Amino acid sequence: MKNTERLSIVIGLVLAFSFAEPAGLRAAPVSEDKKAAPSADKSTASLDQQQMRGLDEQVQEVKSDVLSISQELSRLEEKLLYPSGTQVAIFVALAKGDEMRLDSVRLQIDGQLVTHHIYSAKELEALRKGGVQRIYVGNVATGDHQLEVLVDAKLEDGKDFSRTEHLTFHKEVKPKLVGLTLAGPGSGNTTVALGDW
Repeated sequence: MKNTERLSIVIGLVLAFSFAEPAGLRAAPVSEDKKAAPSADKSTASLDQQQMRGLDEQVQEVKSDVLSISQELSRLEEKLLYPSGTQVAIFVALAKGDEMRLDSVRLQIDGQLVTHHIYSAKELEALRKGGVQRIYVGNVATGDHQLEVLVDAKLEDGKDFSRTEHLTFHKEVKPKLVGLTLAGPGSGNTTVALGDW
């Protein structure tokens, strides 16, 4: 809902600024002298092209201004919704060389579901190449918290794999970055390794 409202505002601003300048354009007077008409047409066409180029440049400037305002609003919204003193961010990565096909990850903090993500083929490929996904950002109070991680995947031989791990992390007054490294049972690593990032 917030994104729709923000998008409506941005579109309204772009339209308002794009149509504000053309109102100042005026048509050149028509000359009744037929001999002067060809040179007047060329100068009018040249003037019109210059005005259109100027208008295009102004529209591009307005668009870039609107995009920068949108980015600034996103940053301010994140600061407002997730103040640094209570912010926790959880990241997911795959263990190096692990061939498990990750289907989904579900996270609960202190018994409350905070996120459930189903992975696309592109996301899985990015994780296999060493990518890291920010799966959750939210607020928690300082102190110890229980993190429950449910991993659903398929192993190399096509068998379904599902594992739930219960972990504990400690939140201080500063922002907390929690890293979860996921691995299949054949890799020799623990299924979910918790780390501070």
